[in-house]
Amino acid sequence: MSETDTPDRTRRLAERALAVTPASLQQKDVAQLQRLLLDYFGVTFGGADRPWVEALHVWAKPFAGTGRSRIAASDLDVAAHVAALVNGAAAHSFELDDTHDGSMSHPGSVVISSALAVAAERGAPADAFLAAVQAGYEVIARIGRAAGANRVIATGFHPTPLFGVFGAATAACKLYGLDATALCRAWGHALSLTAGSMQFSQEAVGAEVKRMHAGYGAHNGVLAAQFSMAGIEAPHSALDGRYGFLPLYGEQPDMDALTAEGPAAIHEISLKPYSCCRLLHSMIDGLREVTQDFSLPFERIASIRVTGPSKLQQQHVVRRPATAMAAQYSLPFTVGATLACGPHRFDAYETVNLSNPEVLRWADKVEVGEDAEFERLYPEHFGTHTEIRLADGEVRVARVLDSKGTPANPMPLEEVAAKARGLIHVVAPRYDMHRLRQTVADFSGTASVANLQSLLARPH
Repeated sequence: MSETDTPDRTRRLAERALAVTPASLQQKDVAQLQRLLLDYFGVTFGGADRPWVEALHVWAKPFAGTGRSRIAASDLDVAAHVAALVNGAAAHSFELDDTHDGSMSHPGSVVISSALAVAAERGAPADAFLAAVQAGYEVIARIGRAAGANRVIATGFHPTPLFGVFGAATAACKLYGLDATALCRAWGHALSLTAGSMQFSQEAVGAEVKRMHAGYGAHNGVLAAQFSMAGIEAPHSALDGRYGFLPLYGEQPDMDALTAEGPAAIHEISLKPYSCCRLLHSMIDGLREVTQDFSLPFERIASIRVTGPSKLQQQHVVRRPATAMAAQYSLPFTVGATLACGPHRFDAYETVNLSNPEVLRWADKVEVGEDAEFERLYPEHFGTHTEIRLADGEVRVARVLDSKGTPANPMPLEEVAAKARGLIHVVAPRYDMHRLRQTVADFSGTASVANLQSLLARPH
């Protein structure tokens, strides 16, 4: 079959994305989008005092006054693409931003950063913003599934910026009021703007670029939409053309996944209660169960064994991580940080704790193996089997398929708010959380994006 005879799945996905409108949003969609937005504010504001984000604030100062898009935890109003970059990087800075298992990506830090920046620029109402965000998540999820996210990572690419630029461009295009042809053209630009290497995971230095990846995706998505709006031509079959995204990045791409029927991706999103790799969250829930809510002392536990998908053994067993990011991806260190500091200490993975003897002695008790059932269910589920052997010979076991925060085991809204509060108040102790919660809860219909964006300002 010649290329001209193949189904134009790129166009069909664009039409599907544009079919997400304020009128098509159900109440459950709006409620979920508001939860995602509350979580986004927490992780974005909370990430603002990370060294690389502080450096980005300095970088962005010359852009002050170039637009109406606010950089979180600052007084800077800048052009949309600048705000998208800085806020995307901030949102991804604590490893606490939302995730989508099927695409193995962090959609919110990319899509919401792009959408909020453009919506502020355009003065868009809440319902248009929410529809744009839902469509952006949908595009990331579908491209990620079609590409085979697990194989994409194994090849050495990072899914969040790689898929994210298409979702960010989608959200921006919808807010700019572009049609399907223009959206396809924007994806053509995104095809040449997409990037993201996993090399950060292989070196002792340079891990900060991983945080930047979400910013790159958001920034480049806005640029792609703007270039399309300017009429600059680009390929229109960016996803399924001969040298399109899926043939280039997908080892055995499933083209049908682009347009297959299924639930809305926003209802497949996991929120993260723990500041580490999402693959390790079910293990933390298992530890909670077998250690009586993390109360067993060191002397009572002889050994800890965790099994799960093969990726655990292959990529997550560094016992002495050299960077904070490496610590967040290390299963033994995560066990140590959890049992020594508790599961909700966002600073447990900071550089100062990398040589913490209490954390490391727990880590040295840990063995890691593979579980055939959880390997089969991965990456749609990130399950683990946790077993501890006590000093008296007793063995305790917990098998957790869906960790806290997943769609099957969601975080209650109060826990989402508590997470956001904990992150924001480190940066801004006087921040008005009540106003944030009320504004997000009322954010629908014709509610003002400008009012929402004003909550990104750092209190004085």
